[in-house]
Amino acid sequence: MTLMAFSCLLILSLGSVSGDVVRVKPGDDVVLPCQAGEASIRAAEWSRPDLEPPETVLFYRDGHTDPALQHSLFKGRVQLVDRELKDGNVSLLLKNVSSNDAGTYECRVATGGSRRKRAIIENKPIRIIQLEVSGSNSGDVEEGNYRHYYGSVAGFVLVCLAAAVGLAVGWKYKRDKNKKSEQPAADEAVNDQVI
Repeated sequence: MTLMAFSCLLILSLGSVSGDVVRVKPGDDVVLPCQAGEASIRAAEWSRPDLEPPETVLFYRDGHTDPALQHSLFKGRVQLVDRELKDGNVSLLLKNVSSNDAGTYECRVATGGSRRKRAIIENKPIRIIQLEVSGSNSGDVEEGNYRHYYGSVAGFVLVCLAAAVGLAVGWKYKRDKNKKSEQPAADEAVNDQVI
């Protein structure tokens, strides 16, 4: 039963964490994490394939960003967290998030090798993040978004409690059944000693 309770608590504590989904409220700043490893990075690109071209959120090459390639939605609001790309960190800082920023973000890098001056990196993304923007910047909570989340959490807690109660009742029933089966054997032993 203790293992079941521990499992329920662990899952509840991870409730809003899910793979590559980042949740934020409008007006907040957010970091979209991306790690390229220890490779020598020549260029980094963040893009949003769900936007009309240009879909580039940020293009970084030779120590500079290229605003000419950038979608107008992100001008003046994005930068790399570490402009020196130490330890392969190509995480993106997006400032003053709005509902228009919700969508799929892809992180790509070009490493080592040739020094071609391509504007777009054609490698597969090394990280894909879904940014969800909910709530409001006035401090009010949008009831619809949180009602579903809290309802799911409450349902999960009830299932965990029902399972814990079921295990406790089953354990007590088994214990009582074992005691009852031991009692006739003890009575027979006493009767055998009397004879």
